[in-house]
Amino acid sequence: MTTIINFQEEWQMPLAISTLADFRRWTHSPEFPARGRFDFIHGNIEVDMSPEDLFTHGSVKTQLAIVLGNLINDEDLGHLWIDRSRIVNDDANLSVEPDIVFVSHEAIESGRVRLVPNATGKPDRYIEIEGTVELVVEIVSDRSVAKDTQRLRDAYAAAGVAEYWLVDARHDSIQFSVLEHCDGAYHESAEDENGFRRSRIFSRSFRLTRSRGRGSYWQYQLESSR
Repeated sequence: MTTIINFQEEWQMPLAISTLADFRRWTHSPEFPARGRFDFIHGNIEVDMSPEDLFTHGSVKTQLAIVLGNLINDEDLGHLWIDRSRIVNDDANLSVEPDIVFVSHEAIESGRVRLVPNATGKPDRYIEIEGTVELVVEIVSDRSVAKDTQRLRDAYAAAGVAEYWLVDARHDSIQFSVLEHCDGAYHESAEDENGFRRSRIFSRSFRLTRSRGRGSYWQYQLESSR
């Protein structure tokens, strides 16, 4: 009999999960939780049930998604997904739900990325992104510092993700890094004199800033330059 963990009667996780294949079967099952973030990183399951901070996480993610989404649509580059869009990479022993993920048409057409159908078998219904994606974005929260800056950085590098954008907006100034994959590791794209960082996958440079808007709440701006 499989032993399970019952979390406050909201969800159950089988203790028999020990491999990526086990974890994937659970994520595909009807028993997989409807909320929370569950990641499988190098054989470890990491659970985050904490709510997002509105102005140091949610607003940042929204601005990035709007600007990148419009760019990707305007130039017909591929697909952008946010939140509970799961990427899986066997080589990196990885199954995660990044804040933002970009997959190009070329990645799908070449077979470098495969969209995994869900259990219904109905057309246009997919549950996972399997393979090596071009871009992953993570926005640091109070409980994800080591995960985002160390464990996920190493895992995304092992998965061959071309760029890893890391944002930390919790402090007096924003930390915005564009990390480029090279020789199995990430190297930070240099900031130019105007604060822009180059992205090879988009052939553009980006700058993330913020200012106080109405009600003195933070408003974010992601600017791009050729």
